[in-house]
Amino acid sequence: MPVTAPDEPYYCSQQINIPPNLPDILKQFTKAAIRTQPKDVLAWSAAYFRAMAKGETPPVKQRLEMPVATQKTDSGLTPGLLKVLNKQLGPKKVITLSVIEEKWTDLALPKEQFDDLVRIGSFGGDTEWNKFFALAASHLGENITDAMKTVCEILTADPEGGPARIPFPLFKDLYQYLAQIDGEISQAHINEVFSYLQYYVNKQDGYVQPRNFLSSECPKLGGGM
Repeated sequence: MPVTAPDEPYYCSQQINIPPNLPDILKQFTKAAIRTQPKDVLAWSAAYFRAMAKGETPPVKQRLEMPVATQKTDSGLTPGLLKVLNKQLGPKKVITLSVIEEKWTDLALPKEQFDDLVRIGSFGGDTEWNKFFALAASHLGENITDAMKTVCEILTADPEGGPARIPFPLFKDLYQYLAQIDGEISQAHINEVFSYLQYYVNKQDGYVQPRNFLSSECPKLGGGM
């Protein structure tokens, strides 16, 4: 029979108070960890409980994510992780770059990738989240069309697997921004894309969806023939 050391306090079951909601908290935490599959479990766990304590959105994926064929192998970022960041930061519209970096680090995403986005977008101080978000989306695919498809799929209010509609003004703002970053897409071509899509937007209550700009009849978002 084990003997308790003289200087070691002894507790009986009546003295140990387990909060009644602790089992549910741990259950939800475990489910969140399984869905998110964090690279650094300890750092992610700290970020998770810190967010919960502050009443903020924790860094949790909605479901387990499998790699997609269009994802760059050296990315680190995934559509699921970008969706987590947007859920945390999107409602704030404009946010300091240091807060974006904090949430980025919480997900153990590569620092060099964050630095690249900051450099390319010339971000600093107060940052428009949607622009940082759109630029990050462009790192998930091969071209601007892939980027805008990802933008629609994450920003839409439609259920997953639905048409992924977003308001046309939002689409125009983010496409225009990415086209300017690209530097090789003329304003005339951008206007041609907008003009083509307007026909569908008028029939879709002011919304645009990926199938509209993925159509072979739509001018290519990346320019060219």
